[in-house]
Amino acid sequence: MRSSPHPIAISRKKTGGTSIWLVAKPDLAKLSAVTSPAIAGWAAQAGFAGRHGQLCLVPGDGGELAAVLFGVGEDASPMGVGSLARRLPAGDYRFAGKLSDPRLASLGWLLGAYSFDRYKKTKSDAKVRLMVPDCVDAQELASAARATFLARDMINTPANDMGPAEIEGEVRRLARSHDAKVSTIKGDNLLKRNLPMIHAVGRASAHAPRLIDLRWGKTGARKVTLVGKGVAFDTGGLNLKPGSSMSLMKKDMGGAANVLALAAMIMDADLPVRLRVLIPAVENSVSGNSFRPGDVLPSRKGPTVEIGNTDAEGRLILADALALADEERPDLLIDMATLTGAARVALGPDLPPFFTDDQALAVELAAAGEAEQDPLWRLPLWPGYQSMLSSRIADVCHIATGGFAGAVTAALFLSRFVEHAKAWIHLDIFGWVPKEKPWAPIGGEAQGVRALQRVVANRFAK
Repeated sequence: MRSSPHPIAISRKKTGGTSIWLVAKPDLAKLSAVTSPAIAGWAAQAGFAGRHGQLCLVPGDGGELAAVLFGVGEDASPMGVGSLARRLPAGDYRFAGKLSDPRLASLGWLLGAYSFDRYKKTKSDAKVRLMVPDCVDAQELASAARATFLARDMINTPANDMGPAEIEGEVRRLARSHDAKVSTIKGDNLLKRNLPMIHAVGRASAHAPRLIDLRWGKTGARKVTLVGKGVAFDTGGLNLKPGSSMSLMKKDMGGAANVLALAAMIMDADLPVRLRVLIPAVENSVSGNSFRPGDVLPSRKGPTVEIGNTDAEGRLILADALALADEERPDLLIDMATLTGAARVALGPDLPPFFTDDQALAVELAAAGEAEQDPLWRLPLWPGYQSMLSSRIADVCHIATGGFAGAVTAALFLSRFVEHAKAWIHLDIFGWVPKEKPWAPIGGEAQGVRALQRVVANRFAK
């Protein structure tokens, strides 16, 4: 079971609180007029120069904390204030002066307060709280923070405590809080229900593979379906990963964690959609019944699939889940997966690629990512590379030969299992922060979730 939910660092007070002034270098000359001569004088004596991330605590006449000065760069993200939630003494704080984006600054604060302490004796507590500006929807912020923390917690939790059964437990916990329904197809029943590739990938583990199915919303509403890769741990199977590549594979269920975060935000906002979440949850293990390179697997949709490498298992379980989702002809089908190293080589850890053949949707999602400081970058579903997936003995090979365009060919493989959805987006996320950010410590991360929620709201809330 996951530890209790994180407290959200919001103060309910309407007055008082210590003022936080965000100061860039050009602001220093007018600091006295904007704040007070006493604050400006203290800042000068303390050597405060408005450098990015520089913090200055200004005492009052009685030694109490009277004000906070925080240096911001000229082009810094408004979410850069997130580090303050970890650096300030306990108390209630409010932003003073004019902010470039009060909502993102507040969100940065809340996300920056996160700490994963499940396995530590000393637990964190949100004793540093923000008085959210009146122009910002505090409930919306809290929803985004809770969803992000859900994704982070799930990804950060090691596989011994976040296997397929525990992933199902998280889905059921979320469903209970939103009056949603959950069903599961487990073990050999996957074969009976025509989900053969999910079964093949997960059968070698002592932890039974499963397909988890959450449904929420009114019958007749427009259908939004989310599919998330839930590989609780990826050894690589018989194509065993080296130890250096296996050390972070607890995060290979990041797609599942992210679609649950997105689902939480959709349900929190009570958007008028018929939501479905499908999570194939497996562990890619090694045993006498592991699937093998060269095997040919049947798929739910029908095409036979030649296995080129057992370490490319994510697209196999996604293919069956996508085929099932596609049968309902959803208005919008979204899948998220920690799928390829090629995506990281192309765009690094902070910029997940997305794929869609819907031009209007691509423009909308890119704009939402920019507005939310939740960046995404479109890569092409280049049809000329479909031939890279050809097989001499089966309908398709699930990986390309030659090593070129790995993220693109993975997306092209998945596209073969989506036929009826009115719109489809595939996101190849990293789900991890390798270098600390003001709003995110090193560890699991929600990527693209806020951007996707904005798209869903814009498309369906009306």
